[in-house]
Formats: sequence, C-alpha cells, structure tokens
Amino acid sequence: MLGNLVVQALSGLASAASLFLVSAGLTVIFGVTRIVNFAHGSFYMLGAYLGWTLATNLPRGHVPFWGGVVLAAVIVGLVGVVVELLLLRRIYKAPELFQLLATFGVVLVVQDAALWIWGPQDLLGPRAPGLRGAVYILDSRFPLYDLVLIGIGIAVFLLLWLLFQRTRFGILVRAATADREMVGALGVNQRLLFTGVFFLGSALAGLAGALQVPRESVNLQMDLAIIAEAFVVVVVGGLGSLPGAALAALLLGQMQAFGILVFPQITLVLVFLVMAAVLVVRPYGLLGRAPAGHAASLAPVEPPIAPLSPRGRLVAGVALVLALLAPLVLADYALVVMTEICLAILFAATLHFIMGPGGMASFGHAAYFGIGAYAAALLVKHLAAPMELSLLAAPFAAGIAGLAFGWFCVRLSGVYAAMLTMAFAQIAWSTAFQWVDFTGGDNGILGVWPPAWAVPKPVQAWGTLILCLGGAFLLRRAIFAPFGAALRAQRDSVLRAEAIGIDTMRIRWFAFAIAAAFAGLAGALFAFTKGSVFPTYMAIPRSIDGLMMVLLGGVQTVTGPILGAIAYTGLHEQLMRVTELWRAVLGAIIIALVLFFPRGLAGLGARS
Repeated sequence: MLGNLVVQALSGLASAASLFLVSAGLTVIFGVTRIVNFAHGSFYMLGAYLGWTLATNLPRGHVPFWGGVVLAAVIVGLVGVVVELLLLRRIYKAPELFQLLATFGVVLVVQDAALWIWGPQDLLGPRAPGLRGAVYILDSRFPLYDLVLIGIGIAVFLLLWLLFQRTRFGILVRAATADREMVGALGVNQRLLFTGVFFLGSALAGLAGALQVPRESVNLQMDLAIIAEAFVVVVVGGLGSLPGAALAALLLGQMQAFGILVFPQITLVLVFLVMAAVLVVRPYGLLGRAPAGHAASLAPVEPPIAPLSPRGRLVAGVALVLALLAPLVLADYALVVMTEICLAILFAATLHFIMGPGGMASFGHAAYFGIGAYAAALLVKHLAAPMELSLLAAPFAAGIAGLAFGWFCVRLSGVYAAMLTMAFAQIAWSTAFQWVDFTGGDNGILGVWPPAWAVPKPVQAWGTLILCLGGAFLLRRAIFAPFGAALRAQRDSVLRAEAIGIDTMRIRWFAFAIAAAFAGLAGALFAFTKGSVFPTYMAIPRSIDGLMMVLLGGVQTVTGPILGAIAYTGLHEQLMRVTELWRAVLGAIIIALVLFFPRGLAGLGARS
C-alpha cells in the first residue's frame, strides 16, 4: 500500500515537472512582455514534433537522443524569436486582447504547418536509450524515464533560479517583471531584452514538448490541450513568479495523481476547481503580487462610443431589409449558413457587452451558451416542454448561472478574471460531460427539434434572425442607456465612478448576468437548429471563437461584434470548403488584421 502511494506521488512529480517546464516559459514571457501568449502551446507541440523527427532520424544512442532534445528546444526558441521580431514587436503597445488575437493567429498557422509537414496521424516516438525499464520502489514499479524527468525538472528550476538571481540578464528580467516602464526609463534596451526572454520561454516550451516524445504520442491536439493547463499553473502560482509556477505545478501534479484515486468523477476538471478556489481566496495567485507601475487594463483606449451616424443607420436599415428578404431566395444550405451567422452575431454581441463597455475579458463565455442549450434540451427531453417555453427558460437558466459565477469573476481583473471565467466554464463542461444519467455525457441529448410549423428552413431563418438581431439590438440599447453609461464609467475609472456614487461591483455583476442570459438564448436557438446538444457547446474552443469574433470586428465599437461574427463565420465556412489548410489562411488573415487594422473591421469606417 505504501509503495503504491509513493509511486503515485512520484507520478504526480513527473507530471509536475512537465507542467513546470511549459509554464516556466509562459511565466517568464508574460512577466516581462505582458503578452498572453496563446502560441506557447504551439511551441510545445512544435518541440514534440521536432523531437520525434530527430529521435527517429538520428543514430541511436544517448548523445544523439539527448542532443536531439536540446536541438529541438533551440530550434523552437529561434522560431519564438522570429515570431517576436516579425509580429509581437510591432504590437507591444497594443491592448492585451489584440496581442491575444495575434498569438491565436499564430496557433492556427502552426497547426496547419504541422499538418502539412507531419500529417494528421498520431506519431509514436522511440523510448529514451537506457531508460526503457522501470525501477522498484517499495516493491512497486515506476518508469525510469519519469524518474529522470523529475530530475530534469528540478535541474531546470535550479538553473533558472541561478540565471535570474546571479546574472545581469536575470536581474533585468526580474526588474522588468516588477516595473517594465521603469526599466525602460533607466536606459535598458527593452527590445533586446524582450527578444531574449522570448527565446528562453519558447525554448523551454520546445524542451518540454521534446521530452514528452518517449511518454506519449505526438499529435495536432497537443497545443490547446497543454496551454489550458499551463495557464492554470501560471495563474495559480502568480503571474511572473517562477517559484509560484513551480509550486502550482507541484500542487496540480499531485492533485491529478491522487485525484483519480479519491475523486475519479471530477478528474477532468480538478485543476480548474483548484484554480477557482485559489483565485477566490488569493486574487493574484499563491505567490503573485498586485501589478505595480504597469497595471494592465483590458479597457479600450478609444474615445467614448458614439451612436450610429445617419449614414450608418441607412446602411444598417438596408442590411436588415436584405436579411429579411434573403430566406425567400436562398437555397437550404445558404439558409443554414445564414442561421449560423445570426447565432454567432448574438453570441459575439453578448461577449462584447462585457468586454467593450464592461472592460471584462472572458475565456469561458461559452459556458452560458451551453447552459442555455442544455436547459432547452432538458426541458424538451424530460418534461416534453414546447419550444416556446424552452426558449423562455434558457436565458433564465443561463442568467442564474451568470449571477452565480459572475459574483466571483467581477471581483478580479485582467487575466486573473479571464482565467476564472475559464475555470467556471470547464466546471460546467465537466458536469455536462460526466453526468451521463442526466445530460447524456458525450453522447449528448438528441431529438431537440422545433415544432412542425418551425421546421421549414425559411421559417427557422426568419425566427433566428428576428430573435438574434433583436437580442443584439437590446444589448446595444442597454449600452447607450444610463446603465451602459455607468458600465463604461467603471471601466474607464473605478475610483471616479465610485466617487460619484456608482456601485461598480454591482454594475459589473449585473452586466455579467445580462450577457450570460442572452448567450443562453443563443445556445437554445442553436440547440433547436441542430436538433441536439453536446458538451462541446461549452468547451474552450467555442469561447475562443467568440473572442475572435469580437476582436476581429473591433472591441471599441458597437457594430464590431456583428461585423466580426459575419467575417469569422463566413471565412471559416468558405475556407473549409476550398482548402484543407484553412486554419493557416484564417490565421494569416487574423495576423494581417492585427498588424494593419488594429481597431478591427469596424475601425475601417467611422466609429459607430
């Protein structure tokens, strides 16, 4: 029994070592550059593919294998330098969310580059030479390679500690993490420092990926799978804190190792439960500190939002008339695409409501979309409720969830708040995925069809158009109402808003719930158009889709989410039809928009 517990603890240490190697690079990059680097998971995946290529093509032996691991890390580090020089260096002064959009474009490009080079199949690498067997610990077997991986994790931590404590580069990194503006004022070459930091962080991600080759198959899903856990480690430990990342990786590694024994039903969401609990108690992580001197803000830097101009109203009116007439002439497939665009518009508008006027980013907004979908589907399945009643109940259920989750989320700011929203979304996703008796698990809920009068495609298109655009219009009215003015006031200056009597916490909380309710309506409509509901409706990729729509359109404008939803959904649909490498094309378009049109598509014209 004792031997099994020791082996389980060592397995947790091996997982912690892998998590730390990835998270250390992400911690260093964010601490200095303040970039939420979604592409860090892509660097990890690239390191794994390069490690596999070198391991399978170099001669067998200790030196070629470990030399290949180091070489893969160096190559990935150089790729990170190229990304920093060509892309990120041009947008360091842009709002954080646009930097996030740019790095997500890199994710799409790297995914298709890996697909083109290595193919779609999973790749199995060779075992590390001399480390194929296991050692006996209290009569229990433990893989020898995992033991070496633990040692590598400890060695890397010590080397990084020495680097940051005993070298001039490390002192500058720590100084920039504490106060980036002051370091620049003292004459330090920030460009060179940022490039060095990006090389180090990317190389650590590549090293972690290459070290995984003997442990697991290399595949195209590695990037998004690891980035979520890496963000959890960085946020739980405290942004910019290397010891915090090590402590958080150790904590989460052990929780995963023993959680599968004690709480097997919640293993999928255990790390996010831990993150939510930590952030509620310690808003800046275990060893993190409140930002000083460079407090990042998610609030837009544009002038106050202005209503539509007369010309804008004319264009919007013409577009609405054409949309209402479209179901009379479009074929069934085109009507399906039109319906999906309408749903995307409402979903993007709800996210924009808290991101733009509210200044609150969310990485888990799909939770409320999914809760609305499940609420409607469960009413149909268990109570045989009509569609009309389900569509009324879905926003109520999502709004209640928004009130519950938002009560915690609105108390945080910046990346911490965004990560807490993702934690709650993963909790909701895990509940839907593992509560098989009630939700159907990954089999979903089938047979969620509208009544006979709403089955024809034109009727569905008209109904979805009216409800979605009506919801978006109500959100727009709220933005220009006194409530919206108070919401924008707390976004721009909490202290000034409170000085004139605005309850900023309550305003943010209500805005969060309103956005959640309308997102639930979009989810319920989506359920009836598809005839089914699955846990993927509230998974992280759907939340990312919403972010991309809002940022593509322009977070500083009210029409931005509408244009972004149309562009993103339309591009996604058309590119998938014409090329297998549609992600790379879409990613390149996103990067180009960030570089040349930082205000989004709505910024191409006058503010609206």
